[in-house]
Amino acid sequence: MKQKIAGKLTIARRAFSKRLMRTRTHRFIVSFVCCGALCCTSIFAQESRLEYPESKKVDRVDEYFGVKVDDPYQWLEEDVRVSDEVRDWVTRQSEFTRAYLDQLAYRDEIEARLTELWNYERFGTPFYAGGRYYMSKNDGLQNQDVIYRLNSLSDEMVELIDPNKWSAEGTAALRGLAFSEDGAYCAYGVAEAGSDWTRWEVLDIESGKVLDDVLRHIKFGGVHWSPDNQGFYYSRFPEPQEGAAFQSLNLNQRVYYHKLGTPQSDDILIYEDPDNPEWGFSPTVTEDGDFLILTVSKGTDSKYQIYYLPLEAQQEVRELPPFVVLIDNFDNEYSFIGNVGSKFFFKTDYQSPLGSVIAIDGYETNPEKWQVIVPEAKESLQTVSLVNHSLICSYLRDAKTAIVIYDLDGNFVRNVDFPGIGSAVGFGGKKKHTETFYSYSSFATPPSIYRYDMLTGESQLLRRADVQFNPDDYEVKQVFYNSKDGTRVPMFIAHRKGVKLDGSNPTLLYAYGGFNISLTPSFAVTRLQWMEMGGVYALANLRGGGEYGEEWHKAGTKTKKQNVFDDFIAAAEYLIEQGYTSPQHLGIQGGSNGGLLVGAVMCQRPDLFGACLPAVGVMDMLKFQNWTAGRYWVDDYGSSANNAEEFIPLYPFSPSHNLKPTPSSPPPLGPTADTDDRVVPGHSFKFAARLQEYHVGPNPVLIRIEVSAGHGAGTPTSKRIAETADLWAFLTKHLGLNPNFPGRP
Repeated sequence: MKQKIAGKLTIARRAFSKRLMRTRTHRFIVSFVCCGALCCTSIFAQESRLEYPESKKVDRVDEYFGVKVDDPYQWLEEDVRVSDEVRDWVTRQSEFTRAYLDQLAYRDEIEARLTELWNYERFGTPFYAGGRYYMSKNDGLQNQDVIYRLNSLSDEMVELIDPNKWSAEGTAALRGLAFSEDGAYCAYGVAEAGSDWTRWEVLDIESGKVLDDVLRHIKFGGVHWSPDNQGFYYSRFPEPQEGAAFQSLNLNQRVYYHKLGTPQSDDILIYEDPDNPEWGFSPTVTEDGDFLILTVSKGTDSKYQIYYLPLEAQQEVRELPPFVVLIDNFDNEYSFIGNVGSKFFFKTDYQSPLGSVIAIDGYETNPEKWQVIVPEAKESLQTVSLVNHSLICSYLRDAKTAIVIYDLDGNFVRNVDFPGIGSAVGFGGKKKHTETFYSYSSFATPPSIYRYDMLTGESQLLRRADVQFNPDDYEVKQVFYNSKDGTRVPMFIAHRKGVKLDGSNPTLLYAYGGFNISLTPSFAVTRLQWMEMGGVYALANLRGGGEYGEEWHKAGTKTKKQNVFDDFIAAAEYLIEQGYTSPQHLGIQGGSNGGLLVGAVMCQRPDLFGACLPAVGVMDMLKFQNWTAGRYWVDDYGSSANNAEEFIPLYPFSPSHNLKPTPSSPPPLGPTADTDDRVVPGHSFKFAARLQEYHVGPNPVLIRIEVSAGHGAGTPTSKRIAETADLWAFLTKHLGLNPNFPGRP
């Protein structure tokens, strides 16, 4: 067995070496930035002789299927809140990084202009619940959006929940809302410092009083009210051991019922499966209150088992019968949409890789008796909602939103039209509603909020964001290029009008390529500023995403993960060949799985890039499944611990294990955070330490460690502005951008 694995690894390494040999120089570098630390600019007087903070090395060797792997910075995996040694390393790296960033030209001007752009009144998509309308609003620079209620769309907005009052620094964020059907209560989640752990509380809407009910140890799920409005169902994990909340694996999720006015310790256990500790459970109460649907998962692959439980109006929760098993395997997706009596509607990829809608009678589990309501189309079906006894189907046509409405028998009703290349999100509601709401935007089109009349098919503009720029100054196009194996890949390109294709344009290429997640053209002030300064922005829709259905997704997973990197490299080559940019002017960016993407291509084709931005990346592909939610990612990545055939391709592209000394390096820059319990910061810590060890060239190797922040969700506006100013200033220097600022010659 060892000889067989060694032989396959040799082949894999030879293929990897061939990719490297295409380049004359091997550039391996990463930068990560930290705000709020001390400044000491003297150490940067001569950039070619940087003295980095010391990172000690230890003798640590792990063995995988007979292959010994060196891990000298294993000690940096420890939680920064627990380990004094790691905390000291973080402090020293942060001071070093802050000193470099603070001396960059244009940094303060970039932050000032970004603050101007960001300071616009913006609204979330409205929704109707419990007899009222609700929507979020931000005055402009508030750290967190505020939730308001309205009796009618033309009524005055009344504040309901203001997360800005929860924390002086704005680091506590709203993470989910659930309204009782009678409109009396609102349950809401609170996430602190960007953590995935969420605390749920209950608000009496009329009085504005927060009840004594507090639920903890909840992650990856919300709450669902019972038909009597006196309690709700939810899932939670066991309480973590002291000091292990931000790193330990999340196992043994259970479903509970909480009755208002009682402590969490009295909550009633509804379902558990101790024989399968890695399975997750998501409860949903049907709109009519007749059933509790339990969606069972074991990873991120959207392959579900489905159980259900009839709920009688007067039935005591303690006397509930066993769940009925509707789907007993993890072979396909079954995303619950809604029901009409005992007929359950699901979005699925069963016999339809691009997605379809089926109806299953709750008393008939034989697939031959299932009814296809909306058959598979030529486009990838992304989401489906049941509103006004109709199915609102959201498709992606070459990564652009297309909405098609059908009745419950599958008959076509109408399309919803949009003005151009963009994304539409929303279209939620209930079966009895005759209206729904959506938001439309694009790279150079700020969000516009619409009310959609389900009876007439008319869209009514409610609000349009007023951002201080002229959309007519920009253009957005979609192009297609061929990857290494000939696969046709779409990419969006956005920039100011009048760009000359002479290879001199500083360009930022962004991608993700994983977990069936689709990237679409949407608005972000940060991207707008990059284009306003004179940069070109490109977004590539790589394999591994969900843009073209399950086959597209699977083509970028496990042993086929290299396809994702090849697609990204081909996107960079296209931008260079077409004259948009050149290697010294091309930056790349990605976060989380996208951080892995950037780290991997840095190793494989460093000749293509002038700067790299890997954020919160999965940089240790051999250990990721050991921490928090990492075990879920085995669906996409495979496992180095349990499967020799999957270890073979993982090892050659694991960023932390494929760095080598190199004399010339384009610096990447991307953040991590001390309370990131999704991709633990040890990934970035170890990667940065190894980079600084190997670095011999003139460019800096930096790490930006945000304090009291997590994987990105709920990050305060102030921190997002400061981080982006650091990123853009870094790119300005290393990609040769001479930024344009309004009012300046």
